[in-house]
Amino acid sequence: MKYLAQALFIFCSFYACTAQVDTTTVVEDTKPDRNMFGHGIPRGLTVNQPGVTPGYLLFFEPNGPHAYLLNREGELVHQWKGNYGIDNGYLMEDGSLVCAAQDPDFPVFAGGGEYGRIQKYSWEGKRLWDFEYATEDYHAHHDIAVMPNGNILAIAWESKTADEAIANGRRPEKTPQAGIWPEHIVEIKPRGKSHGDIVWEWHLWDHIIQDFDSTKLNYGDPGAHPELIDINLGHKIPPQITEDSMDILHAKGGQWRNRTAFNRGSDVFHFNAINYNADLDQITVSSPELCEIFIIDHSTTTSEAASHQGGRAGRGGDLLYRWGNPQNYQRGDSIDQRLYYQHDVRWIEEGKPGAGNLTLYNNNIPGGPDNMNYSSVLELKTPLQTDGTYAIGDGVSYGPPDPTWTYVAPDTLSFWSSFISGAHRMKNGNTMVTEGARSRFFEVTPDGETIWEYLNQHRGNIHKPNGDPNPPMPMTFSMFRTTFVPADFPAFVGKKLVPLDPQPAPFVMPPAATDEEELDH
Repeated sequence: MKYLAQALFIFCSFYACTAQVDTTTVVEDTKPDRNMFGHGIPRGLTVNQPGVTPGYLLFFEPNGPHAYLLNREGELVHQWKGNYGIDNGYLMEDGSLVCAAQDPDFPVFAGGGEYGRIQKYSWEGKRLWDFEYATEDYHAHHDIAVMPNGNILAIAWESKTADEAIANGRRPEKTPQAGIWPEHIVEIKPRGKSHGDIVWEWHLWDHIIQDFDSTKLNYGDPGAHPELIDINLGHKIPPQITEDSMDILHAKGGQWRNRTAFNRGSDVFHFNAINYNADLDQITVSSPELCEIFIIDHSTTTSEAASHQGGRAGRGGDLLYRWGNPQNYQRGDSIDQRLYYQHDVRWIEEGKPGAGNLTLYNNNIPGGPDNMNYSSVLELKTPLQTDGTYAIGDGVSYGPPDPTWTYVAPDTLSFWSSFISGAHRMKNGNTMVTEGARSRFFEVTPDGETIWEYLNQHRGNIHKPNGDPNPPMPMTFSMFRTTFVPADFPAFVGKKLVPLDPQPAPFVMPPAATDEEELDH
């Protein structure tokens, strides 16, 4: 029970969803059939039906420096070891690994997915590139996308003071004393072993609108401008607490490392995924705080991306498309909302069923049986037009009204991760899903049948910068996402992918602390 209480405290502190979702339903994790973190259940390979596509799962060890390739028999066949914790990444055709690594001493910013470094390793594990994008002014987080030319797109926060935010129309009651951290995207051209050139960038700050104060910048009607993002979306800031109270919360765990009494609520939009479509030269991103996905034009110059004109679509850096929560641009209400703290938006690649559509993991849908939240995987067919724009009528929201395909567990209750997670289409038409909280990887058919399932059983031993261990509860095995790599992928040519001997040992949960040990601590 001590572990369960700690799990609920940390989970509620870290991953409360948007205001539209009743986050009090998190307490339902106390029920046996709501074991979101997967504690005390069998791990390893649990389903392996005949006919699964040959290939491997690329995944990254929670709280550790290792990346692994897992075969379909549930055996680890290759590993890379970094010098920091690795959050996520991609296997390249030459066998190298490009990954997001956790910078151990980044300043200022605090929130999920705060990595700050981008690294590249050879197949043999040699570090080829190590680039830091983390200062007091900006910080890369969550996700990257590797472009065909080898450049890398990264999501990052940038710092705006409270005075800047209010001058641009942000409501004071939604503005923390430390200011806000709106998102931007940078394209990085690797140079040397530790350098990179920023060759293109896009800033959300250049595409905002507000109808709160006509005397402030960016005043206008959000309903008439769905191409812009209302700067006043998101939560009110939490009630102010003292620095001493924050120190106590840090001592108990459950707070991001750089969280202070004055920056709670600074992470306003919290992008958590980025994907690039080379044919369209467009970028899609996910904002779970707004329960929306966006598409922007990458064919612009940096100066055009800061404007409302230019690029292949002629819209500059304005939003070409958005979907999931039309309340955000005043063209719908709660009945029209379709996304709830979603993750991992991706285009389906050419050669796969549904090519050109988007897939994503819809994390925390309210209103399931017994009013308990649940997850789904969605496929969307966007209203793309020949000029690269997306159809939208006057006064109505972007389509489609509903997904092309949806996966929900037959019992609803057994498939739920209110944060992290992901999904992507395979060549055989099936979909590989990562249920992130419990670190469950499974393959489902278009009809919703699970034909392969594996639950991660590995966890690393990275410590905090001050030397303290990272507690294994509640997110013992939790993982951002995984990627299926088919057996005929060019990186595997000439490689012997045989099970590692010995296999890395599964993680074993330490015994719960006694009352006396907890008092001593």
